[in-house]
Amino acid sequence: MMADFLLELFSEEIPARMQRQAAADLARLLAAEIAGAGLKAEGIETFVTPRRLALIARGLPAETEAVSEELKGPRTSAPPQALEGFLRKTGLTQDQLEERDGVYFAVIAKPGRKTADVLAEAVPAVVRAFPWPKSMRWGEASLSTESLRWVRPLKGIVALLGGEVVPFEIAGVASGRTTLGHRFMSSGAIEIADADDYAPRLRAAHVIVSSEERAGIIADTAERLAADAGLDLVADAALAEENAGLTEWPVPLLGRFDPAFLDVPPEVIQLTAAKNQKYFVCRDKAGKLAPAFVCTANIVASDGGASIVAGNQKVLAARLSDARFFWEQDKKKPLAKHAEKLSEIVFHEKLGTVADKVERVAKLARWLVEEGIVKGADADLAEQAARLCKADLTTGMVGEFPELQGLMGGYYAHAEGQDPQVADAIRGHYKPVGQGDDVPTAPVTVAVSLADKLDTIVGFFGIKEKPTGSRDPFALRRAALGVIQLILRNGIRAGLEVLIMSTAGGFVSERFYEGMTDEEYEAASTWLEDFNAGQLAVFDIHDFFAERLKVQQREAGIRHDLIDAVLIEDDLVRLLARVKALQAFIGTDDGLNLLAGYKRAANILKAEAKKGAPPVTPAEAGVHGAVGMDSGLRRNDAKVQDAPSYTPEPAEAALIAALSDAAPKAESAVAAENFQGAMAALASLRAPIDAFFEDVTVNDSDPGKRAFRLSLLVRVCSAVHRVADFSRIEG
Repeated sequence: MMADFLLELFSEEIPARMQRQAAADLARLLAAEIAGAGLKAEGIETFVTPRRLALIARGLPAETEAVSEELKGPRTSAPPQALEGFLRKTGLTQDQLEERDGVYFAVIAKPGRKTADVLAEAVPAVVRAFPWPKSMRWGEASLSTESLRWVRPLKGIVALLGGEVVPFEIAGVASGRTTLGHRFMSSGAIEIADADDYAPRLRAAHVIVSSEERAGIIADTAERLAADAGLDLVADAALAEENAGLTEWPVPLLGRFDPAFLDVPPEVIQLTAAKNQKYFVCRDKAGKLAPAFVCTANIVASDGGASIVAGNQKVLAARLSDARFFWEQDKKKPLAKHAEKLSEIVFHEKLGTVADKVERVAKLARWLVEEGIVKGADADLAEQAARLCKADLTTGMVGEFPELQGLMGGYYAHAEGQDPQVADAIRGHYKPVGQGDDVPTAPVTVAVSLADKLDTIVGFFGIKEKPTGSRDPFALRRAALGVIQLILRNGIRAGLEVLIMSTAGGFVSERFYEGMTDEEYEAASTWLEDFNAGQLAVFDIHDFFAERLKVQQREAGIRHDLIDAVLIEDDLVRLLARVKALQAFIGTDDGLNLLAGYKRAANILKAEAKKGAPPVTPAEAGVHGAVGMDSGLRRNDAKVQDAPSYTPEPAEAALIAALSDAAPKAESAVAAENFQGAMAALASLRAPIDAFFEDVTVNDSDPGKRAFRLSLLVRVCSAVHRVADFSRIEG
């Protein structure tokens, strides 16, 4: 007979930020604990409120099945001490062991157990091993470090299998069938009959046990209240979930605040309301922030919530007064004055202060404009915006709300009359922040944003703080993705190596030279070692961008091996155009058959190279050649022949003619960035290559024929490599 198991752990208030993970951990830990006894639930439902963490494990049998456990012991020829130790471990005698191929085995039968007994052992183990981010001890028992730790003092436990209590005790709290309802709208103990009785009985006591249902009620009611007032709610799913974690019986209420506060930037008001007070904000029908908010009470008030709303309005007014104070005080000084304090903020101990970073970014932003890499921008405005872009880090508002950095700088720049392009660049230079974020297109903003991100990436790679595995403490992956998005969205035509090396140059400035001893200079610029020793860091950063590009393009359906095939291309705009044309080509019969023919030619050349036989080696054959380059194929003209010294066979002559026509066409098309045309030129080789391998013997007994035909395969690989490195393509 199957039964459902209900577990409720009742405590003081669980922080809202911990509730979702706690519910998942409870289900995971209990499932793992009972699995050791051979139990598995048909399904586990979890519930969490501010004061209770609960689950229902559906479909548990009354007893576990009998099982047998087999343990491998020592060899029969092992010393007696080994056998004696194995017998002590298993509790068996020697005649109870089984002998197989000279090895002792112990087969221990374990009878079935009552499921209630398994649960009575499992729940205390789960509770004591629970991974709360923060937990506490309490009462007299807390004097011992061995006492129970829980997120807040544990007050009660409901544990029912079917309709029967599963008896156990945890830190003096005994399991039972009684719990408590809402703190204010319910009184006395509530007795739970079984798992199916749990949610209805608590709902009757003004507790909604489902956090998802509470969040839905909050979001829907808040939206309706705003609509009834002629407003639109600014939806926030995370805020609805947080409010659900603060209430057991949520009651959203609409409040108002003084319209005079609307002089403060709307983002400040919204953040103040949401972060500090957990309120939703509203907009009017014109899309502007309205002087209204929705708070969430945890009680149905007798006055309809009027007193609650009045209290919340008073608290919000105080918060908004603080925000307005920061706003007014910050505006008393120009951004340039705020920026003077950036020298007091350390960006990184090996990369200097934020002021040092701003200096590098300003010079790089100007260079990007003056070199025509970022087109349409004014170099003076780009430099000015870069010098002011971090100034708001020293303002009171950003000190209170770090999330507003950049945004507040834009507001302050606009308030002091800076050029709108400068204000916009300050506001948007952190963008894009991750996939899906807006990508700047205003030229001045693009210059500053690109310079800022390049400086961060190159600097941290230079001090050997590059990401490893899942660890990326300086968000370099996000910065690289931002660079890629800026380049592709704005069609920026510059090679990555040029950008990287120009950025690296900014780290060696006159500041390092002035007044420094040789030892001090060496210490200040040790991060440049890789750049000065073979440009190894440049290659590392280039590879890093390649991996980020693969991740970014994966969502667009671009295959990673095709990106590898054109990675010698340093211009990301050209690279992406080339890889898209390549993917379209490989998806055709011509492309697939040409790939097969290429791989056959490359394999023959590799095999010949292993024999140590002339005329070519794999490097000369271009088996891993560079796209758009000769790959050393003509390093020895005697080895790569253009014409045979004998009368070629028809298929051989046809391939020679096709190569003579296709190779220059493909090369010219690539130079003109007509990558579809380059693929079309390659497609013309498909039939001649197929016929060549069908009708011609490459390894002919005549050394002259063999040498020329191998040379012809080298020319095939060379022609293909002018478009893409087909050796990198899977399939």
